[in-house]
Amino acid sequence: MPAAPPHSRRRPRAALLLALVAVLTCGLLLPRAQRAEAAPTTFVHPGVTVSRAQLDFARGQVLAGAQPWKGAYDQMAASSYAGLSRTPKPWATVECGSYSNPNYGCTDERQDAIAAYTDALVWYITRDARYAQKAIEIMDAWSAVIQSHTDSNAPLQTGWAGSSWPKAAEIIKYTYTGGWPNAGRFATMLRNVYLPVVIKGSNSNGNWELSMMEAAVGISVFLEDKASYDTAMAKFRTRTAAYVYLASDGDLPKTVPSQNLNTRDKIVSYWQGQSTFVTGLTQETCRDFTHTGYGISAISHVAETSRIQGQDLYGTDVGERLRQALGFQSKYELGASVPSWLCGGSVKRGLGPVTEVGYNALHNRLGIAMTNTQALTQQNRPAGTNALFVAWETLTHGDNPA
Repeated sequence: MPAAPPHSRRRPRAALLLALVAVLTCGLLLPRAQRAEAAPTTFVHPGVTVSRAQLDFARGQVLAGAQPWKGAYDQMAASSYAGLSRTPKPWATVECGSYSNPNYGCTDERQDAIAAYTDALVWYITRDARYAQKAIEIMDAWSAVIQSHTDSNAPLQTGWAGSSWPKAAEIIKYTYTGGWPNAGRFATMLRNVYLPVVIKGSNSNGNWELSMMEAAVGISVFLEDKASYDTAMAKFRTRTAAYVYLASDGDLPKTVPSQNLNTRDKIVSYWQGQSTFVTGLTQETCRDFTHTGYGISAISHVAETSRIQGQDLYGTDVGERLRQALGFQSKYELGASVPSWLCGGSVKRGLGPVTEVGYNALHNRLGIAMTNTQALTQQNRPAGTNALFVAWETLTHGDNPA
């Protein structure tokens, strides 16, 4: 059989090359918000919500006696979470019903997790090894005992505690040189007890899935689990878009496909009966600001972790939704009169200590004016803890340029 003419062999290669160039070019031209966020090639540590550079800045300010950081540190150090006499209270099975009723280990777990994070922060600021060792003692106690979470609030409880544990573990593992022999066992606890629960997500109120994805992302960073990181980040992006409304979404808020909110009536019901949608409104604004604050906080924490890991979500719709949610809720938290179309003319305030991370990222780093959020943030300094999964963010993120 005669050989094919040279041009007939070259043409497919040329076509393939042109197609490849087109694909790559289109991918590069897509807005970042439309490109899938993937796990970093190499994870940054410590890298869950707070970075080494941020810790160094906070430490320098505290040691210099500068405010508001010194006051925030003193508040933290004086809290029961930083007590060196603390005795951890691990449970093999943590049973949490609705609103933690029944409460078999729920409060103990959340507070021990926050205490471990608190001790890790005190260690980093002071270099007093006793605090690193106390954090290790708490984490070791739980990793030796806990096996599961049960009852109706189990997914949310797992998310709350699972958000604090990796923040503590990251600081200890990557900054304390005194050794942590049971670090592997702690990692196994996160992989086997926490991650399988939170990575599934939730079709309950949006703050559940947002907190669960915060835990899943943080745990994935500590475990250096790229597949779980990608899964969690994808769920996070979908849920964030369905939690905070922007006018650009259209007449109705976006939804999570698995919830089958396929009619206006279903969506209005899910949005607590609110039928007028305006930019910055959240799915739980008309429930109460406290639960809304949980959702906003989780969005900011995941965005901050993603930024540390090299992918800045603040420049995407995540950042815009966070900015608008903070501003909208802050306005009414500060006492603005509530119009009749919003939540029947009445809101339940109590946003909580949740504004520092998002405000710092969007206002201080990106230079966006956030008048209401700024007023609320400064009014509430130093921000403490909500005793669930938020803690000491004036210290770690207040006006932090790192």
